[in-house]
Amino acid sequence: MIVERLSLVDFRNYAAADVTLGAGANLFVGRNGQGKTNLAEAIAYFATLGSHRVSQDAPMVRDGADAAVVRARFAQRDRHVLLETQLNRSGSNKARVNGSPVRTAELPRYAQVVLFAPEDLQIVRGDPSGRRRFADQLLIQRTPRLAGVLGDYERVLRQRTALLKSARARGIRGEALATLDVWDDKLVRLGSEVIRARLALAGELAGPVAQAYAAIAGADHRPRLDWALTVGGADPEEADGPATAAEASAIEQLFRTALEAKRPLELERGLTLVGPHRDDLVLRVRGLPVKGYASHGESWSVALALRLASAELLRAQSQLGDPVLILDDVFAELDADRRARLAGLVAGYEQVIVTAAVEEDVPAALRARTVRVEAGTIREDVDG
Repeated sequence: MIVERLSLVDFRNYAAADVTLGAGANLFVGRNGQGKTNLAEAIAYFATLGSHRVSQDAPMVRDGADAAVVRARFAQRDRHVLLETQLNRSGSNKARVNGSPVRTAELPRYAQVVLFAPEDLQIVRGDPSGRRRFADQLLIQRTPRLAGVLGDYERVLRQRTALLKSARARGIRGEALATLDVWDDKLVRLGSEVIRARLALAGELAGPVAQAYAAIAGADHRPRLDWALTVGGADPEEADGPATAAEASAIEQLFRTALEAKRPLELERGLTLVGPHRDDLVLRVRGLPVKGYASHGESWSVALALRLASAELLRAQSQLGDPVLILDDVFAELDADRRARLAGLVAGYEQVIVTAAVEEDVPAALRARTVRVEAGTIREDVDG
């Protein structure tokens, strides 16, 4: 899969822009703050329906505009598909595929993109929410149906939590809370499917993460991924709760038992304390949690390995070709040896898009096509 053309209207700092891209390596180069990452962000939006920099869509709409439009033409083996999304400051976004209106949630079916950016350090160093988001976005790319499961789970979670808050405010207990049992059933059914999918994903990522980490770092620090599950007793409020060894087949029963045990505390606090929304993906190197123990270089290598492993999983199962691989401002953080290793790892992908402030930071093999960006304008488009 490759992106052949990208068109923007009122997106970030671009009033209008058209960029032609090719197979192999493509480099966006320009000083910081000129709009290189905005191009990468626009391409990745079709795959994740979100930004790697902000949690809301509104900041992606150019100042003074009511909506932004992003169009991208993807080549997928023997066919072409034109994707379009309109990001509105207010109201629902809109989407089209080959000119026909579709639900926005349909876009990831047609676009597989893996983007690595400095913000990904927060996956390994930040709150559990970042690690959950990483896993769920990859799950959706691999199995788009799970977007509906995750959305339904969030809706049930909101309803159940609202009921707990109402019960706490009114002092309701015991049989008067029979309605809570109904929401428990829905929470367990949907949440168990999410947990099983996440556990399976961690197992599939283990090998590719270890391989990518060793290739980047030049050392085997035994990277590991384990889910700390609240249904198995892990405490989400501890910085590094132990990963559970719960069998996937027993998740539903564990979930119900945990809900029963936590109900008095949930009523006291007005919160749903058990479920995949509270779980954490614990990352380790050298047997120690990355968060709090790993060096900057180790943390960077783990984050990059997670993205490269994601690309490998998508590549292995996709009928659309390789995912588009985007490396946003990566090479400035790496020494010469790691730059060369990374270039070697990604060289075989159908399309690699790199952004950099300094052209010389990027290995020559990834500078086949260079697009120069200045203040929201494509100033030069040169074949290397």
